[in-house]
Amino acid sequence: MQIDVVIDVKTTLGEGPVWDVDQQRLYFIDSFDGRVFRCTAEGGEVRSWDVPEKIGSIAIRKDGNGAICSLANGLHTLDFKTGEVELIHDPEPGKPKNRLNDGKVDRRGRFVVGSMDTMEEGPNGALYRLDPDFKVTTLDTGIIVSNGPCWSPDDRIFYFADTWSGEIWAYDYDIETGAVANRRTFAKVDTSKGGAADGSTVDAEGYLWNALVYDSKLVRYAPDGSVDRVIDMPVKKVTSVNFGGPDLDILFVTSMAKPPLPRFPGDGVLRGSVFAIRGLGVRGVPEPRFGA
Repeated sequence: MQIDVVIDVKTTLGEGPVWDVDQQRLYFIDSFDGRVFRCTAEGGEVRSWDVPEKIGSIAIRKDGNGAICSLANGLHTLDFKTGEVELIHDPEPGKPKNRLNDGKVDRRGRFVVGSMDTMEEGPNGALYRLDPDFKVTTLDTGIIVSNGPCWSPDDRIFYFADTWSGEIWAYDYDIETGAVANRRTFAKVDTSKGGAADGSTVDAEGYLWNALVYDSKLVRYAPDGSVDRVIDMPVKKVTSVNFGGPDLDILFVTSMAKPPLPRFPGDGVLRGSVFAIRGLGVRGVPEPRFGA
């Protein structure tokens, strides 16, 4: 196993890595600085786009010419050619202390995204589904910090983390309708040790990989929720993970350069880098694009 820095742009809050199979490009964001980045698997051909608010996640659209962005005040489109950003829908107009956060696309082209309390204290967030026709449906409520949405390879289970609840949840998922049911605890994280569940992805074997933010660790969970493997990272504030590369066997890991709140720890010179882990012996599954 080898851990390398792919690109170091010192993202204040690096998040949301998405490997687009068709373009063979890695997308990631700086959540606090409001920027979307794109590069090759080796960190070359860097391109970036500014967005007008804090950004929680992106989904590449079906035509590859733009993205869906979960910005602080709603769901937006981003045109890669012009840089234009347009509002689709704000699901929480009456909650100024909330913002939208992590999101992923299911294999029917729907974007599932959650919101969070910006002080990371109260259960004021919710989980939403944006359909290809831009209809928005609320899937769950009572969430502090939404993170880590992803699906089992057979589409039957949807995983999701409420970071400061100390739990990663599993739901039954209806791939035909996009409905969730039967929420239960998949795995628990001891937040008293300083770490918490952040971004996740699922590999081709059905194992869930989670970034343990503030604790410098990546955890691979078996389908039964048991810990299969733990990887120590060179920075504490790892934030999210996604498999990519030509063979989907490189695990890309984002990190943050500056903690969002003063109670969280600092980091060394590699803070804010995007890392690549090679030699894991497993592959990911392709990330779908948004749209019918």
